Amino acid sequence: MSNDIVIEAWNTVLFEKFSRFKFLFVEGYTSISQEVFRRQPFEAGSSVLDIGCGFGDCTIAIAKSVGGAGVASGVDCASNFVEECRKSAAEEKVANARFFVADVESENLGGPYDQAFARFGTMFFSLPGLAMKNIRSALKPGGKFTQVVWRKREDNPWLHDAERCVREIVPVVSHDETDAVHCGPGPFSMAGPDMVSDMMQSVGFQHIQFERFDSDICIGRTLDEAIEFALELGPSGEIIRLAGETGQKLKGKVSAALGDVVSGYVRADGSVWAPSSAWFITATNPE
Repeated sequence: MSNDIVIEAWNTVLFEKFSRFKFLFVEGYTSISQEVFRRQPFEAGSSVLDIGCGFGDCTIAIAKSVGGAGVASGVDCASNFVEECRKSAAEEKVANARFFVADVESENLGGPYDQAFARFGTMFFSLPGLAMKNIRSALKPGGKFTQVVWRKREDNPWLHDAERCVREIVPVVSHDETDAVHCGPGPFSMAGPDMVSDMMQSVGFQHIQFERFDSDICIGRTLDEAIEFALELGPSGEIIRLAGETGQKLKGKVSAALGDVVSGYVRADGSVWAPSSAWFITATNPE
C-alpha cells in the first residue's frame, strides 16, 4: 500500500492548515509533552528519534534535555515540515537537533537509537504494524519507545463535539469515494489499548504500558479562532474538505452551529479551552 496520497496531503493542504494554526499545536500541546517528559525523562548524552516531528518543537526540547553529548533526530514524511524544523533549530541555535524526511512505515530510520518518541505522530499510519516494526528495528537492544496518542473520541470533546456537529450538516465522503488527498486513518486510530498492545507485541515490543493523561488544551485564543480551527482541521475539517463544493457551500451553516458547540468552552479571558484525554504508551525493545 502506497502512502503517496497521505504524504502529499501532509506536504500540501494539511501543511498549510497546520501552519495557519501553528500556535495552537505548539503551545496547546506543550503541557502534554512536558508531562510525558517529566514522567519519562531522557538521559543526558542519549540518542533519541522523534517520530512525526511536525514543527520540531519536541525534537528541539529533547535535544536540549540530552545535552551536547546527545542527539535528537526528528523524522517526518513531509519535507515542508522538516524544512520548518530546521529553521526553528537554527533560530534557537540548537546544534544537536537533526531532521530528515522518511516514510516511517518502510524507510531506513538510521540509528540505532537509545530511545524513540512520538507525540501524536503515530495515529496516521496506513499500516501501523509495519511502522512499529520499523521503529523497533531502529532501537538499540533495551531501547524504550514512548508514544502519545489520543484516547477515545468521547473523552476528547474538543474534536468529537465538532465532528458530531458537522456530521449533522455535511454529507460524509469516505476516502474511497474521492480522489482528494487525505490525512490517513485519523486521530483516534490508536485509541484502543487492546488493539495497540497486541500490535506492538506482535512486532516484538515488550513491557507495554498505558498511562492516561487528561488535560484542558487551548483550541483558540478567541471564539472565532476556535470555530475556524474546527472548520479547517480535525475530523470536522476533514469532512468539510472531502465534501468538496458541497462542504464549502455549507460552511456558513456549519460555522453558526459550531459557535453554539464551542462557546461552552470559552473562559473569562475569551480564550477557548476544552477537555482532552491521551494515552502515554511505553514499550521496550528486548535486550
